[in-house]
Amino acid sequence: MKDGDIIQIAHLVEDLDAAMQHYWEAFNMGPWDVYTYGPHNVNQSIYRGQPAEHIYKIAVCWINGVQMELMQPVSGYSIYDEYIEKHGYGLHHLKLYFADCEKALETYKARGYDVVQSGNIGDDVFYYLDTEERFQGAVIEIGNAGSIPEPERRYPA
Repeated sequence: MKDGDIIQIAHLVEDLDAAMQHYWEAFNMGPWDVYTYGPHNVNQSIYRGQPAEHIYKIAVCWINGVQMELMQPVSGYSIYDEYIEKHGYGLHHLKLYFADCEKALETYKARGYDVVQSGNIGDDVFYYLDTEERFQGAVIEIGNAGSIPEPERRYPA
């Protein structure tokens, strides 16, 4: 990976299990690794400058070196809920890889993009930038693609 590479495409879904099943049966996408994230395992979770309390489920699989991510908000309020209220379910963000996320953040802040939500899971750090209005609805996330704990389950089992 090199700085700026797209490493993830993420979709917000209403029902994670139904979405995984659909992608698997219709397009042979998978298998999916499934996780639940929230205050119990996301460190330094911040949403709009405040500690974040939201919980969400995700499922990920790899397609030609790019991670496909499905996300289902469960509770609390976050950038995901904001997005659903404005745009509905569907494409939410593209994640760009940066070895040094702090340096990349300086560059993006100088260009007028502030951080809306951030945190870290294991060794993976992530920052959602305020790109929604200027990027025609999609959010840009930057992260270092660090290692994360093992999934809770896999679909299909």
